[in-house]
Amino acid sequence: MAFEKLKNFIAPVDEDDEEYEEEEEEVKVPVQQQPVTKPVSTYESQKTTVNRIPTDAQMVLFEPRSFEEAEEIARHLKQRRACVVNLHRLQREYAQRTIDFLTGVVFALDGTIQKIGHNVILCTPKSVSVDGVISLDSDDD
Repeated sequence: MAFEKLKNFIAPVDEDDEEYEEEEEEVKVPVQQQPVTKPVSTYESQKTTVNRIPTDAQMVLFEPRSFEEAEEIARHLKQRRACVVNLHRLQREYAQRTIDFLTGVVFALDGTIQKIGHNVILCTPKSVSVDGVISLDSDDD
């Protein structure tokens, strides 16, 4: 009884408010909640955040015509964008220089570089993971 008096003194409630609150409770419909799964360990929680694809992930396509365009590709990689580079328009020696340069850039960014076709490479920063393998073997066995 004393608790009710103290409660009404600190935060008085009108009788109209109580009726409104009671009506509001009757109208509410229970909402089903999805079960929340928590990581078992800190290792698992770190692993799950790494495997998520960023919502702002972008990919840029390039067909460089000179070695100087490799610098622009590097800028995109630094901005965490994946780059597909088609080297078929470059002379063989400039294509090799471009691959060497981009390999260094990707290494510095802890990313990956892989061949995905004839004279086509995929460069990805650390924030972009790539699943799967493209077989480049010909059927000429």
